[in-house]
Amino acid sequence: MSPDPLLFPPPRQRGITLLTGLILALAAITAVAIWRASVSAVNLTLVLFALVAALAFFPIPFLAYWLYALTRASYSLDRDKLTLSWGLRVEQIPVSDVEWVRPVSGLSGGLPLPVVRLPGAILGTRRHPELGAVEFIASETNSLLLVATARKVIAISPQDTAGFMENMQHAIEMGSLTPAAAQSVYVSFVVVQAWQSLLARYLWLAGIFLNAGLLVWVGLMVPALRRAPLGFLPSGAPRSTVPGVGLILLPILSVLSFAAGWVAGLFFYRRKDQQALAQVVWASGVFSSLLFLIAVMFALTTPV
Repeated sequence: MSPDPLLFPPPRQRGITLLTGLILALAAITAVAIWRASVSAVNLTLVLFALVAALAFFPIPFLAYWLYALTRASYSLDRDKLTLSWGLRVEQIPVSDVEWVRPVSGLSGGLPLPVVRLPGAILGTRRHPELGAVEFIASETNSLLLVATARKVIAISPQDTAGFMENMQHAIEMGSLTPAAAQSVYVSFVVVQAWQSLLARYLWLAGIFLNAGLLVWVGLMVPALRRAPLGFLPSGAPRSTVPGVGLILLPILSVLSFAAGWVAGLFFYRRKDQQALAQVVWASGVFSSLLFLIAVMFALTTPV
């Protein structure tokens, strides 16, 4: 076996196409629903469009993470270890710990798949009567391989299944020169680790309270507000006004901006040399929320 790690990427094309299409479609639905809500009267129609916008936006962060994870996913094998990388999820398995590798197709009775799954994101854990808990870190179901150790069984989907099995068997037969330590990193671990930082905790809570307060404040003011400006001319005079309900756009944009920054910060925080950058991103999210709060204050106090 080559001293350099061998990379076995999962099938990506179908998953990238589907996940990208879903993100764009849901983003378009969210934008249209927010726009329609901003020009609707304060009635059931407004509530309906706001609900559609919330439901359409809710899956987008998950789909975006799955897309990111898929584009960065790889199964890396060398003489000492097998490393499964899938977004923030990393599983490092010493080669000496691998008991067997076999296709799912040869498993009697089949293998139940995760309940929530899409091409490009076959993720989760299911139980099998004989194998126990099986964790899926895969993109497709037609190329699944099972990797078993004494502690767990993982289902993966290398594009070159034959090449992976051949090189895995070769690595097992050669034996390890420098035994590697087993390691498991989960998405929740990054969140817990960041929460232990006092600065990160204060930034997260400040952003949550600012956005929650902004939503409640605007929600209470909108019913009594006939029209409001959403911009100002260079002279300082307000631009043409919109129905007062349009002001709800500002807290919605604030929440979306803060959520995007929070997720981006987690990606940076997982690496020690980029944790300071993550703190800057989270601080920027809080500052952005504060600016939205000031914008609402000006809109409510400016005579129209």
